[in-house]
Amino acid sequence: MSKKLIAIIGAAVLLVIFGVSTYNSLVDKDEEVKLKWSNLEAQYQRRADLIPNLVNTVKGYVQHERETLEAVMEARSKATSITVDPSNITPEQFAEYQKAQSGVTSALGRLLAVAENYPDLKANQQFLELQAQLEGTENRIEVAREDYNKASKSFNSSVRKFPTNLFASIFGFEMYDYYEAEEGAEIAPQVQF
Repeated sequence: MSKKLIAIIGAAVLLVIFGVSTYNSLVDKDEEVKLKWSNLEAQYQRRADLIPNLVNTVKGYVQHERETLEAVMEARSKATSITVDPSNITPEQFAEYQKAQSGVTSALGRLLAVAENYPDLKANQQFLELQAQLEGTENRIEVAREDYNKASKSFNSSVRKFPTNLFASIFGFEMYDYYEAEEGAEIAPQVQF
């Protein structure tokens, strides 16, 4: 065999090895993003599971706050009805999912604010335990969002960098959206006494 043919075969083998390595790296990062998304959804589900217990505990104390209780349950229902597959999510679906979860956060905030007006409720052990679990869950949600965004950043950076971007486009890898702050989150809340 001629030296040219050996060089061409050698270059082709190296290109194939690089392509396989790049593809496998993208698959690993893609799976990491999906895992982080799944972890985030699990935390949202944990919160959704806590809400009925919290509402039922509050319900016994605040009969005339029906509107607030209904808003919490409605927000929970809407948020749990939206399912998303991160591997083929559109930006619109992502925004809808994020908006539904923000609605739950907002409704829970109103519920906890209403509870402040009921000293007996605030002293109720079950309410205090549920409130602590909910606070812990909100913290877990924040960590899960951050983990998802980090995994998305790592994947998105790989998909955009040369020469990996060539293989990413050939094999159909697309960038993931980031979980963003709620609209208006940059405005500090007004506290009045």
